[in-house]
Amino acid sequence: MQSLRFISAEALVSHPQLAQQGLDSVAHNLYPLLFKASYLQEQAEVVCAVLGHWPLEEFRLGALLGPSADHPEDLRDRACRACLEACVRGLASHVLHGGRQRLRLADLTGVRDVQVQRCPCRRALGRWGRTELLARTCCELQAGPPVAGRPIEVLADLFVTEGNFEAVVQALQPAGPAPLRVRCPSFRADSLSPGQLLHVLRLAGPGTLRKLEVVHNVRLHAGHVQQLLVQVGFPQLASLTLPTKAFDMPPTCAPSPGSEDSLLTSIAGELGRMAYLTELSVAFSTLTGKIPTLLGPLRTPLRTLDLANCALNHADMAYLADCVHAGHLEVLDLSGHNLVHLFPSTFFRLLGQAAQTLRVLTLEDCSIADNHVGMMILGLSPCRRLQEFRFLGNPLSARALRRLFTALCELPRLRRIEFPVPRDCYPEDAAYPQDELGLARFDQQKYDLIAEELRVVLLQAHREDIQASTPLYGSFDPDIEETSNELGAFLLQAFKTALENFSRTLRQTE
Repeated sequence: MQSLRFISAEALVSHPQLAQQGLDSVAHNLYPLLFKASYLQEQAEVVCAVLGHWPLEEFRLGALLGPSADHPEDLRDRACRACLEACVRGLASHVLHGGRQRLRLADLTGVRDVQVQRCPCRRALGRWGRTELLARTCCELQAGPPVAGRPIEVLADLFVTEGNFEAVVQALQPAGPAPLRVRCPSFRADSLSPGQLLHVLRLAGPGTLRKLEVVHNVRLHAGHVQQLLVQVGFPQLASLTLPTKAFDMPPTCAPSPGSEDSLLTSIAGELGRMAYLTELSVAFSTLTGKIPTLLGPLRTPLRTLDLANCALNHADMAYLADCVHAGHLEVLDLSGHNLVHLFPSTFFRLLGQAAQTLRVLTLEDCSIADNHVGMMILGLSPCRRLQEFRFLGNPLSARALRRLFTALCELPRLRRIEFPVPRDCYPEDAAYPQDELGLARFDQQKYDLIAEELRVVLLQAHREDIQASTPLYGSFDPDIEETSNELGAFLLQAFKTALENFSRTLRQTE
């Protein structure tokens, strides 16, 4: 229920011109209410004016948009383009007004990027766009005349690609005095060269970085990873994501077991120096037999572990089942491994160890078949805290899915299931795991009927709170969605370069 104070703030901001004219006479403790009310109504000019006149020492976007006693609705999933652009304009206006303002810290983090925007304009400004806008604003302020007062520290979750790299570097490393000093608790990199990544991370304040995601088209090998961890250093890092093949040996390094083990040991040692690391994602790296070496030195138990498609063996699974991390895992991804067939005892022992903490489990393309459903039900039944279960790409029939859904209804906190297209919907000779072409060749009408039957299973168990879906090509990723055009151009250029190198090699051998 809204307070009378918030209702009054809404009434004021509904008259934008009057609200802007009266800001100087508004009590300082009412500014947070005015900001949230103007954001809720998408009054962009009022948002800009409120921040331009902000009378408090701190502006924290996530806290202001979150639930409060005056207005319990959570607006943090509204990455509204008009309002977020207005925030940055207001910040620039605040700087240009000079020393009469008190603002010292502007925390622009806390906004969640979602697939469907609830704001009136329905237009989102994603993390890449927010990064580019802030960087461009910093550059414009740096190019202008000097301003009075101390610089404002700005906290922002940065997403850097080739497209905004130069602007971000200039914002982080100004040639002269900078009215906005950018710091990032979270950093995501894509479509950068290893050299660009190292350069921008050194500027981004690695000593305070809490989350680092290096994804997709940043082509790192184990030598780069070692260099990154040794030369840059991340003493406060809590979450680390590395791209595909990040643990491959450098191409110039002569392959030998000793050199490979030495490099991995060095990387593991650097990870072990991170006193706060609790989330690690190294999907699509070949780590056969290397998990004990990689995870053994870690000083803190992991809560999130992504080992999808890492070619794990018996030794790896045995280590995972008995290590200190197992009893603390909240998010676990073991996709791409034939777990139930090759490692049944260690896999289910791991599930048992993680049962008291596990919230999200992903087992995509794990060759889970109808004859494995009984074991899966036994293994999952102790996981009473499980909230999400994803098992796309497994060759399960409609009958097996109905049985599994019935069991999943017994998990009290489960809210989301991502299940595969039933095997009944594909031709009898369909092979698993499926490629993208084969994945889409199924009987849609039959799928719709089976999906409805599964929904009935949930309804009969009074589990309307569970969302069940089959996202064929993966769940929504706002960062990929936002930068898809740039990523596509990057991949085309990489393909062109590879063809040119191949052609050059052929000519040299003739």
